[in-house]
Amino acid sequence: MPSFDLVSKVDLQTLDNAINTVIKEITNRFDFKGSHVLIELNKKEFKVNLEADSDMKINQITDVMISRSMKQGLAAEIYDLSKETYPSGKIVKKEVPVRNGIKQEDAKKIVKLIKESGLKVQASIMDDIIRVSGKKIDDLQQVIQAAKGWNLGIALQFINMKS
Repeated sequence: MPSFDLVSKVDLQTLDNAINTVIKEITNRFDFKGSHVLIELNKKEFKVNLEADSDMKINQITDVMISRSMKQGLAAEIYDLSKETYPSGKIVKKEVPVRNGIKQEDAKKIVKLIKESGLKVQASIMDDIIRVSGKKIDDLQQVIQAAKGWNLGIALQFINMKS
């Protein structure tokens, strides 16, 4: 029975390369010369810690981070930008979590969307992976096309296509 897996994984090495590129670019920019800037990737917790002199500079760093990540092949949705900046003395800090894996409530939404599509496929949740299986590969490909159109706010990858 043909099947594929729906996942939301972030390659740590690619993310590290993207953050290093951001650090290089920000340190070379004229508007950041002489100002306090810290960009740090916490690989264990999948978080990017940002520090700068103002909210405006944090926003500029965030924009550069998203654009450089996209050039490295990472989706912009991997960054959870919902947390606000907070002051710490004369500097402003922001913690940007990196979404890695599909949360349970997101997985339930995806399975519901697959069932509502009316295609003859089965979807099952296995930890942070959703396995979709069906009798025809064409049905699975239609699920993939439909999933690309869903605006869930998470980056989805389609792996392990088996026939």
